[in-house]
Amino acid sequence: MNNNICEYLLLVSPPANQQPLNPYFATTMIKTTNLQYSYPGQPPITFPNLACARNEHLLILGSSGTGKTTLLHLLGGILSPTSGEIVIDAKPMHTMTGRALDHFRGERIGIVFQRPHFIRSLSAIENLLLTQSLAGHPSDRASAQALLDRLNIGSKAAKKTSSLSLGEQQRLAIARALINKPTIILADEPSSSLDDENCQQMIDLLHQVATEYQSNLVIVTHDFRIKDRFSNQVYLN
Repeated sequence: MNNNICEYLLLVSPPANQQPLNPYFATTMIKTTNLQYSYPGQPPITFPNLACARNEHLLILGSSGTGKTTLLHLLGGILSPTSGEIVIDAKPMHTMTGRALDHFRGERIGIVFQRPHFIRSLSAIENLLLTQSLAGHPSDRASAQALLDRLNIGSKAAKKTSSLSLGEQQRLAIARALINKPTIILADEPSSSLDDENCQQMIDLLHQVATEYQSNLVIVTHDFRIKDRFSNQVYLN
């Protein structure tokens, strides 16, 4: 199987019904405690404790090498912590493995990667339809087209992803993260390849959609242009 497809299939999977385990977390969507991650041969990265109420947005700022992407991948269940706890929507995600983790991620989390991963043999809109299908939702071309239109790439729906500019690919990556209306939207440097005007438009869009879906929005970035748009901020050193 194509490596791109294998990598993509790890990130989306059919949904599973999830029930809160503890009423203490009824108003808390994201909570981390004593979180650490170690790459082979390197000292552990220690992260500050995080707590986000439902529908709250969070900006995680830091320069290169401070572990921003690592933290996002931990929150998204792509990496497992070396130590510490990650509780997402009352579920201890740090204890999940295999299919249970895949189900949880596919149902609850949409991820905008810094480097988009697409199925190159498919068009832009077909990538969105595949994402719907893999999450157990019926393919809805109309809603996929509407989302592409909203991101100003509706005219690119039939284009292969390799023919899109970097900015267009980033918008498509955002569309893919949003297509299943996740409860948590994780975005890794979503404004990095955009000019000032498009940067602000993109953050406006992410805010609007997160509010509309009643989702938590978590952005990790070194882009201080968006600093004033978030009241809840964490700095990584």
